[in-house]
This record gives sequence, structure tokens and C-alpha cells, in this order.
Amino acid sequence: MASTVIVIGAGPAGLATAGALRARGVDATVLEKSEHVGNAWRNHYDRLHLHTTRGLSKLPGLPIPREYGRWVSRDDVVRYLETYAAHHRLRVELGVEVRRVDREDGGWRITCDDGTRTSGAVIVATGYNHTPHLPDWPGLGGFGGQVVHASRYRNPVPYTDLDVLVVGVGNTGAEIAQDLAAGGAASVRLAVRTPPHIVRRNQGIWAAQYTGVLVRHLPTALVDALSVPVRKASLPNLSHLGLPIPAVGLATRVAEGAIPVQDVGLVDAVRAGTVRVVGPIDRFDGDEVVLADGTRLTPDVVLAATGYRRALEPLVGHLGVLDAQGKPVVTLGRPAAPGLYFTGFTNPISGMFREMAADARRIARNVAHGR
Repeated sequence: MASTVIVIGAGPAGLATAGALRARGVDATVLEKSEHVGNAWRNHYDRLHLHTTRGLSKLPGLPIPREYGRWVSRDDVVRYLETYAAHHRLRVELGVEVRRVDREDGGWRITCDDGTRTSGAVIVATGYNHTPHLPDWPGLGGFGGQVVHASRYRNPVPYTDLDVLVVGVGNTGAEIAQDLAAGGAASVRLAVRTPPHIVRRNQGIWAAQYTGVLVRHLPTALVDALSVPVRKASLPNLSHLGLPIPAVGLATRVAEGAIPVQDVGLVDAVRAGTVRVVGPIDRFDGDEVVLADGTRLTPDVVLAATGYRRALEPLVGHLGVLDAQGKPVVTLGRPAAPGLYFTGFTNPISGMFREMAADARRIARNVAHGR
């Protein structure tokens, strides 16, 4: 067995796993294609904060500083990740892109842009939000306005006095729409295909994450049933404004990969009319965007909060460890193949950072035991 475990990716999942391995006396090298740890976080929009509490977002072996506040900002997340790598004295090789992982002699061969490495264990932590996805809308090529993926959005300044159509109502789309409305855009519409479940991020000292932790292992049907009266009690009826309670239950939607939108201002913006909900895009027709109901809009900018792809196929697609959607078939700290693990590819209602910390400990235990 090679002397060091290879961790691919120096985001929170990769760093957490390397830290947990170090705590068990297992040597690990983290390979990161960018020039920084936490590179994805550095490129998120300015107003982003964790939707999970500081206390339940710490990675193994180091709490998040209290002075960062309950809802940790993007910049403080980056600072924490830098501190985490230094605190655990992690070996991180920056500017090294991994091209492919192959089985070799009972272990693994890792092909990088600077050569080849071998290891008895590999942890793939390249990120849930890896490659921006832009739908192939009919007529898109002839549109005269701007089309911008949400991964390129930082703040509302470039969109002052412009008519913006935000597409997609996950947490990213919801927050960007609010940011634009408050930051000087002339008009902000939010195109919604499937109405989301919406939860208050916090009510007093009680955070939505606490509920997520409590109900995560309850039967899906029970959580689905409970979510409707909770929403009715905590949020106004938005059906007439385009955001009805979804017909499919909250837990069922989570199992399908749709996390609830944590309300940090969307509800008030929709009620005030500063963000107007419209239907989904059907096609583009010259400078017009045609919605599914036939409505025609002429936005200056279409800002697509349409998600990401994992982009794992070139790396491990030949190993039979991905499903039809390109996601790992085995997660939660268990080996997908002897000595091969994936972490950071689930997004549970109990919190992604919390899940990555738990995965890190499970993986470190399994690797230390030679699994």
C-alpha cells in the first residue's frame, strides 16, 4: 500500500477528510487544481452566508470562531478553511488537476496533469457544485441580451437599472433575486418551473437546520405530512403570487435532490412586488423570452440559477461507481469500491457542512481499518 492517501479537492469536504485522517495518524495529500483552498467559496456571490448555524457547521477538530457570528459569511468561510488547513498542518498541493483514477495492483493510480501517483485509498471531494449547467433553451443563440450563469454573479452593481429575469428558485436564485431587487435593478422577475418548499431560516433562536436534524431519519410520509401545517403556520399564503405549497411533500422533494428554500427575504420581496414570480422559460425568440404560458418578456439579462453538474465522468465514470445522473452510487462515508470514497456529494436538510464532517470521520475510520 502506498504511504499516503490521496484526497482530490481542497474544499470543505476534502479538508475535513484530510483532517480526520490526520487525527487517526493516517498520512494524506490533498490535490487541488486551483491555487487556493476553498476555491469554490471564494467565487460565490458577495452576500452569501451559510444557511446552517456556526455551531453545527464546524469541521472535525476545529470550531468556527464565535466572532464569525451565527450565520457565517462567505469571506469568513474562506478564512476558516484556510485556518483549518494550517491548524491541522495538512499537506495540500495546489495547481494540480487530477484527470483520471484507475485501479492498479490492489490500489489506485491517479493520473494528474503533472504526472502519476499511486495510493491504496482515494477520496474524491471535487464538489457538489462543480460545473455550471445552462439549459439548452430553443432559440438561445439568437438572444440579443446577456445570459449569465449564477456562478458568475457577485453583486447587483453591474445590473443597476436593468431588467433582469432570474431563472430557478433554489436558494441561489432566491437570494440573487432579492439582492438584485435591493441593489438597484429596474425590474426583477423570478422564473419558477416547480414551486419550492420554503422554510424560515430561523424563528427566534430556533433554526431551520435544527428541524432538519430532528426529522432527517423520520419516515418520508410523516415529514411530508408535517411540513404542510408548519408552512401554513409560519409563512403567508403566496399562491396568488406564484409560490403555492408544492403538491409533492418536502421530504419527498429532498429525496429527489430539491432542498427547501430558506427564507432570508424572498417572501417579503415577493409580497412587496420587488420580485415578481413568473412561469418557466419555454424558448427564446429573438430578443424576447417566451414563457410556458405564452407571455413574452424582453429582459436585458437572463440570469440562470440553473444548477451544476458533478462532472465526475472523466474522473471515475469508467469504474461503475456513478448512477445514470452522474452521481456517486455510494456515499455517507462508505467505500464505493475498496479504498475509493466520495464525500460532499449529498445535500441533506440537516446541513451540508455537518454531513461532510460526519462523512470525514466515517471515511477516516474505514481507511484506518483498511476498508
